[in-house]
Amino acid sequence: MTTVLYGRPPLVFDPPATSGEGAAIQTSPLIPGSTPLESFAPGSLDAAMIYAPPGVLERRYTLALTLRALKPGGRLTTMALKDKGGSRLKKELLAFGVEIAEDAKAHHRRCVVIRPEAMTGIEEAIEAGAPQIVPGLEAWSQPGVFAWDRIDGGSALLAEVLPPLKGAGADLGCGYGALATVVLRSTAVTSLKLVDLDRRAVEAAKRNVEDGRATFDWADARTLEDMGDLDFVVMNPPFHDGGAEDRRLGQAFVRKAAGLLKKGGVLWLVANRHLPYEAELNAAFKRVTPVGDGGGYKLFEAVK
Repeated sequence: MTTVLYGRPPLVFDPPATSGEGAAIQTSPLIPGSTPLESFAPGSLDAAMIYAPPGVLERRYTLALTLRALKPGGRLTTMALKDKGGSRLKKELLAFGVEIAEDAKAHHRRCVVIRPEAMTGIEEAIEAGAPQIVPGLEAWSQPGVFAWDRIDGGSALLAEVLPPLKGAGADLGCGYGALATVVLRSTAVTSLKLVDLDRRAVEAAKRNVEDGRATFDWADARTLEDMGDLDFVVMNPPFHDGGAEDRRLGQAFVRKAAGLLKKGGVLWLVANRHLPYEAELNAAFKRVTPVGDGGGYKLFEAVK
């Protein structure tokens, strides 16, 4: 029996184990090392539990992929917080021509579907949520990636103030590669490691950043080894975890940047103005200089 799990549903929903005999296969693009849901052939799955993502296009894409991969008679169980897409789950599933049993539990809506022989709208939902060249952006991206269809304001502001960098560096939380493209304009940059927790972002960045100096790492930046050998780090760190603000994320990114840099190495950081990163910067770096403030963002140059 082949079962897949997408994300980390609350324990109250009794998610299947992902280790041991008969374990479910984790498929979330936000869990490094997971198996892409796209890799499962139509009709190859017996069951699936999906912790539905909050974005409409991303959620419908994930549900459609799962339904297509299930065997007729296979069972889909999916849930989401009521205010993070849960209130729309039933309607979205009905649009695929399936019958649904719905209930509410732990501030979530849960829907159970037995996959019928015939469905509607599956391929359209998959096409809308698939990797694509975004008009106007002229870059590959995908719904679900941070700022997937635009250049984030913070990254744009940082790109404006970045001097030509040199040596070996890293872009932590690289997204689809917008900031990396700017960094690599400097011929003095010898290498740039692009790191992101989102597999979709890394795959898009590989298509957007066609430069032999770039390498790509699908990983949680916080788990990287502190080599202390980089000349620079650039970053627009995340500050949301599962939809909720978590200021510790950016603070951990600051500490990690310090661990990656050599003495005299420099961090270029942009953050939303309200986020409290100054204490972490001053504790981890020898010199911290504000280099810009505008549009709700603040920018720092920090030298180790």
